[in-house]
Amino acid sequence: MSDTSTSYALAREWWRKQRWYGRAYRPLNRARLTVELARRRAYARGVVHGEALEMLRDGRLEIGPRVFLEPGVWITGGPDARIVIGEGTFLNLGVMVAASQRVEIGAHCMIANGSLVTDSAHRFDDPDLPVPWQGFTSKGPTVIGDSCWLGANVVVTSGVTIGERCVIGANSVVTRDIPAYSVAAGAPARVVRPIAYP
Repeated sequence: MSDTSTSYALAREWWRKQRWYGRAYRPLNRARLTVELARRRAYARGVVHGEALEMLRDGRLEIGPRVFLEPGVWITGGPDARIVIGEGTFLNLGVMVAASQRVEIGAHCMIANGSLVTDSAHRFDDPDLPVPWQGFTSKGPTVIGDSCWLGANVVVTSGVTIGERCVIGANSVVTRDIPAYSVAAGAPARVVRPIAYP
């Protein structure tokens, strides 16, 4: 292969990646996403990364009214994935929601900066393939109940259900179900105390 054809192939590869990964920054796509969110009475304060626009348009992403997305939110899902974000939920800076099957976040939740909510993980069991090429594995849908608050940098893993009105402490990793009305923290997260109302 000549130097010219190698340079052309590299430039073409770079351009293809630029078009794919930079699509959320394009003014027309930002306007399209704004319209789709406005139809649902939701709002994004900045760029939303991933497949949010495509997923909204083909019904794989449901967003309730008064959902608020801060800049840097990343919403992504495979072709069969479904993500539901309930009414009045707030996703702060850099929150990522990733689904291969189903992720459901209830109404009036707050998810703080840098958190990840997912229903899958990268496979790594094939020693002959690089990890990024091995696809995903899942323990089932991930569900967060209504009125939950997840602190900064919380990770919620696949197959987990967090009951309604839970608080998850910052930097926690939720690997098992958390019952409703609980404060949980740690890696892995454990219930610290119940939440009781007078």
